[in-house]
Amino acid sequence: RQHPFGHMARGPRRHVKAIKYKTKASLFLRKPNCKAITKCLPLGTIMQRRRFALTSREAMMILKQRLVKVDGRVRTEHKYGVGIMDVVTIDETGDRYRMLYDSKGRFVLHKIKADEAKIKVCKVTGIGYAPNRVPYVSTHDGRFVRYPDPNVKVNDSVELDIESGKIKSFAKFKLGAIAMCTGGANTGRVGEIVTRERHPGSFDIVHVQDASGNKFATRLTNVFVIGASRKEAFITLPRGEGVRVALAQDRENKIKTLGGKR
Repeated sequence: RQHPFGHMARGPRRHVKAIKYKTKASLFLRKPNCKAITKCLPLGTIMQRRRFALTSREAMMILKQRLVKVDGRVRTEHKYGVGIMDVVTIDETGDRYRMLYDSKGRFVLHKIKADEAKIKVCKVTGIGYAPNRVPYVSTHDGRFVRYPDPNVKVNDSVELDIESGKIKSFAKFKLGAIAMCTGGANTGRVGEIVTRERHPGSFDIVHVQDASGNKFATRLTNVFVIGASRKEAFITLPRGEGVRVALAQDRENKIKTLGGKR
C-alpha cells in the first residue's frame, strides 16, 4: 500500500518546526534529543548570540573544528539543544558558561569559573532498578546514574562531576531548601521553599519565598532544588539573584542606567 504523501525517507526526522520564542525572534532546526524544544537553545544560535560568530555558517564552521564542548563532550552539531544547567566550554578562549534563566524567565548564559564548570546540577525525575537489581536514578537531562545514595529520592537534586559522571553530593527537596522555578509564570525566580500543598489526583503546589520576602506559588514539577540553603547553593546565579523586580521599579532602574550613560 502506497503512502498517501508518496515515499517517505527512513529514520527519524531531523528538523523541528519553527516556534515563537519569548522575544520576537523564532528558533529553527533544533536536533531532536532528550530535551524539550521549549527548554533549550540550539548550539549554533548560542554561538551567534555570544558574538563568536556573525552568521550561522560561521557558527557551523567553528563547531566543526571541535572547539566547543557541552558538559565535557565535544559537540559539532549546530542543532544540538543546550538546556538548563548545561555547561558550555570553549577551551581556545577560556570561556565557560552555564545555561540558566534570568529573573524574567529568559535564557541567559551565565559566565562561571573553572572550578564551577566541573560540576553540573541535575534534578532527579525517577528511581528504579536495572537488570541484576542495580539501582539507578534518572535525571532531567536524560542521564541514568547507577548506584546512587539510598537517600536520593524523586525531586531531589544531585551534584554530578562532569568528567566522571558520578554523584558528588545531593540536596533534598525539603522546607528551607533553595530552589529555582523552571516553568510557568514564575520561571527564573529563586527562593526558599516554604510550604508544599498536596493535592491527590492533581498537581502539588509549592510556595516559595525569594530574598526580598516576596512569595509565589508554582507546581511541584517546576521546582528545581539548587542547594540545601542559600549559603550552600551548588551554583552561582546570574545578575538579579533570581529576584523579580516590579515593572515600575524596573522602569526606574532602566531610566537611571540610561541617564548615567548619557
